Amino acid sequence: MSSLWTPEGEHRVRPAEDDRSSSDAPGTASREARPGASGGGGGATSVEDGNLDDLGPEDQAEMAERLDELRRQLLGTPAEVVVANHAYGLFELAAIHLSQRPPRRDEARLAVDAMAALVEGLAGRLGEAERSLKDALAQIRLAFVQISGSVAGEDGDGGATTP
Repeated sequence: MSSLWTPEGEHRVRPAEDDRSSSDAPGTASREARPGASGGGGGATSVEDGNLDDLGPEDQAEMAERLDELRRQLLGTPAEVVVANHAYGLFELAAIHLSQRPPRRDEARLAVDAMAALVEGLAGRLGEAERSLKDALAQIRLAFVQISGSVAGEDGDGGATTP
């Protein structure tokens, strides 16, 4: 596993203390991608590569401790909050694809459809975030239609497909 998602964001799991940049706080994992393997020893294995066999017992214990703490944080967060965060992430994904020139409509459509599946499929179960998620879904659908219409107009093919 190269990272673990928590309500506070994505956390990269690193094998060694000396790989951390000076900006990382003790006991936290960096959100930045770690540079490739080792700086000179050759053969050092990164967690991002999925190979943990080359880690020493102390590094494995530290990593297990970090993962346990992240799991505790995740367990302490209501599932409705975690699901809502994923839905907001799908909104952002759709917006990113729509903002490309030219827009990546097929990619955006998939993200909008996935967001709709969560928001509409879990209606009444998303807690305080539900109203804003419904609004966000309506906004991203409208943006999709508007952008598709303008791109279709530029291409001369006339129609837009709604997600």
